[in-house]
Amino acid sequence: MRTADIRQRFLEHFAERGHTVVPSAPLPTPDPTLLFVNAGMVPFKPYLTGEVPAPWERAASVQKCVRTLDIEEVGRTTRHGSFFQMNGNFSFGDYFKEEAVTYAWDLSTRSQTDGGYGLDPDRIWVTVHHSDAESRGIWRRVAGLPDERIVARGDEDNFWSMGVPGPCGPCSELYYDRGPAYGPEGGPAVDEDRYMEFWNLVFMQYERGEGAGKSGYPILGELPRRNIDTGMGLERMATLLQGVDNLYETDETRPVLQRAADLAQVRYGADPEADVRLRVVADHVRTALMLLADGTAPGNEGRGYVLRRILRRAVRSMRLLGYEDPVLAELLPVARDRMAPSYPEVAEAFTRIAGQAGAEEDAFRSTLRQGTTVLDTAVARIRADGGRSLPGAQAFLLHDTYGFPIDLTLEMAAEQGVEVDREGFTALMNEQRERARADARARKAGGTVDTTALRAVLDAHGPTDWRAWDTLETTSRVLALLGPAGPVPVAGTGDVVTVVLDRTPFYAESGGQDSDAGLLSGGSVEAEVLDVQRPLPGLVAHQVRVTAGELAPDDTVHAAVDAEWRLGARQAHSGTHVLHAALRQVLGPTALQAGSYNRPGYLRLDFPWRGALSATVRSEIEEAANRALRRDLPVGVRWMTLPEAKELGALALFDETYGEKVRVVEIGGAWSRELCGGTHVEHSAQIGTVALTSEGSVGAGMRRLEAAVGIEGFGYLARERDLVSRIAGQLGAPRAELPDRVAGLLDRLKAADRENARLKQQATTARAVELAERAGDANGVRIVTTTVDGGVPEARALALAVRDRLPGGVPGTVAVGTEDGALVLALNDAAREAGLHASQVVKRLLGGRGGGSADVAQGGGLGPGEIAAALTALPAVVTAR
Repeated sequence: MRTADIRQRFLEHFAERGHTVVPSAPLPTPDPTLLFVNAGMVPFKPYLTGEVPAPWERAASVQKCVRTLDIEEVGRTTRHGSFFQMNGNFSFGDYFKEEAVTYAWDLSTRSQTDGGYGLDPDRIWVTVHHSDAESRGIWRRVAGLPDERIVARGDEDNFWSMGVPGPCGPCSELYYDRGPAYGPEGGPAVDEDRYMEFWNLVFMQYERGEGAGKSGYPILGELPRRNIDTGMGLERMATLLQGVDNLYETDETRPVLQRAADLAQVRYGADPEADVRLRVVADHVRTALMLLADGTAPGNEGRGYVLRRILRRAVRSMRLLGYEDPVLAELLPVARDRMAPSYPEVAEAFTRIAGQAGAEEDAFRSTLRQGTTVLDTAVARIRADGGRSLPGAQAFLLHDTYGFPIDLTLEMAAEQGVEVDREGFTALMNEQRERARADARARKAGGTVDTTALRAVLDAHGPTDWRAWDTLETTSRVLALLGPAGPVPVAGTGDVVTVVLDRTPFYAESGGQDSDAGLLSGGSVEAEVLDVQRPLPGLVAHQVRVTAGELAPDDTVHAAVDAEWRLGARQAHSGTHVLHAALRQVLGPTALQAGSYNRPGYLRLDFPWRGALSATVRSEIEEAANRALRRDLPVGVRWMTLPEAKELGALALFDETYGEKVRVVEIGGAWSRELCGGTHVEHSAQIGTVALTSEGSVGAGMRRLEAAVGIEGFGYLARERDLVSRIAGQLGAPRAELPDRVAGLLDRLKAADRENARLKQQATTARAVELAERAGDANGVRIVTTTVDGGVPEARALALAVRDRLPGGVPGTVAVGTEDGALVLALNDAAREAGLHASQVVKRLLGGRGGGSADVAQGGGLGPGEIAAALTALPAVVTAR
């Protein structure tokens, strides 16, 4: 049975039993504690915890998940995959244990001709929590399981919680006996390779208190509404139903593995180490496909770094298999064809996906060449000195300067028998991160607020009444004042605190739009609003600086958004939509927004594209955007379901999570139609103008457009006009003639540079002839020492010119010092044949510093006295070989 069919049967089974089928959420998640959705329940977490009322009593989904904590185990075990799909059914205060067990048993054991999976009921084992006699009785009654196949286990295996105070409860897991070929008998407590877990039923019925670990925390009592949260591993069920050994050999993964094996000309199953690498490739290519499809782009931080690491591990695994040509273009289409039946978006977005992946592979191949050379040199030096550890500073240099991920350094160093000072590397990384955090804190006043304190406010008062779409002013009550240490009783002049209001007109930063600015005022108090965020779903928090008087909880204040600020924000956000539509109009549908930021007067938009945009293309994009402004297109908002929005062709940002109803912003109807929660103008002409200010790269296969908008856009154009006027005045030329006049000046400058280089070369040649004729002799070695007024390039050019003019059959050595403290040494062929090595000679002259090749080497950072001493010592060093 194909994986796509297993998926469909699951959804149909639960839809027939009153469950609403909920589409998979995108892999990037807004949960601040996660980079990606890593379990099927993550999108349902607010409903399970009671933070937000559930829109359904019963739901079912097949959720895309990514886990990378065990990435080193991928390919080495049968159970670890970085991308997987979790089938789940959920009850929010509706049914409980008996129904959950009945639904799972029925689907698992019903015959395939009747729509089930057809598992042999005599080979299914279950586990229950040792305290859960109720579940044991249900399994006996519903499934007829004997006691010996109902295994009692402890908290570590069969009690679930989120790791923090909140809902918890016992769970019951289903295992399938794959037979004696996979291990010893005795049930899942004996061998979990033979007895493969395929479904976990969580009975969420208690509330837990504070405590670390998976046990030892207090149970505070029963939940007012009991929930069901189950997860059936789709890949595991496919492994069982397709009769293969592991998840890498199922129908969605094996074709990628086989294509990789064909390219590398190896046979899967012939060599254990090669098999691991093939499984890594198959898993990582599929994971990368799904992450790229959901809008994640390779980068150096967070989600982007995870994707970059996965792509690079796949590429490098193929190189270790002996295949060194570009490989992603060969493997991604195979993964696409296998995943598209369940996720058609991977086919729809494949041109973009392939472009981003190809650019990342190209960049990595370049990085690999440079970084490998640096790493190999460092390892050789360590070995020569008798060491076995690469310093943390060297690993950090590889990461920071050459883009070499630390995991790659660890792998490659280990292959050469060298350890890495991981602690030293981590310390340097932490220093760099702390500098970045300090810089961010300097740009954004005030400190952080403990999430526990914010959650207490949300629990006590409920969600914020958010009015940003409707008004610029509200009369509001202060629900809480919070600082880094928790609640604050009062805030005086100069204090920066976080304020939670019962209602607010302020837009909280989201969807690329910066937060509003404005004031809170009332009585004798006035406070400037510095920042507005949504730290928890439903809660809006304002960071304010009190500029006069005192602010306290329960105060009534007038909350007013700065109208000019909001106007600029609306212009910039609508301008972003217009620029996005213009970009796609000119470049085509693959130029899909991958990230944006806008504030009054400014916008930026990132999109996948290989290669810089020409001046002509940039002009076409800008013209298309401003033509839309001139047409004064209407801007409208419509609410609809997500499937309706997709059917309408609305574009969705992948890193956003959408509810049952979505907000669609249209500019000119279908010309620009996007899901968006931001604030917008009423007609496109209100944007004023969109003036492109820059276009450049922000990573492999990713470009960024920046633009000035509204009055700032007109100001930018006015400054450009004034600049052109000044240049025209200085050159005494009409504006229309400026390009030709400037081109003529550049041509003359280039000609002058060429003439200067020719004269310089003549001077160097003349001096080289003179120095070669006056070469000294030290025990049969011709020696030339001198200095130059320039730097290393001039010294190197002179040293090589002199060397080439020394007699060919006689060993010759040339040393040239520079005015900026460097020394360059060059040897001829005869000197090397006589046993001299330029790098070794430089190190002897400079006390171990410097290095290079056998014929040319150099050292730097020398004082005038050191250069003179080195030049004087050269004869003794070369004759002491």
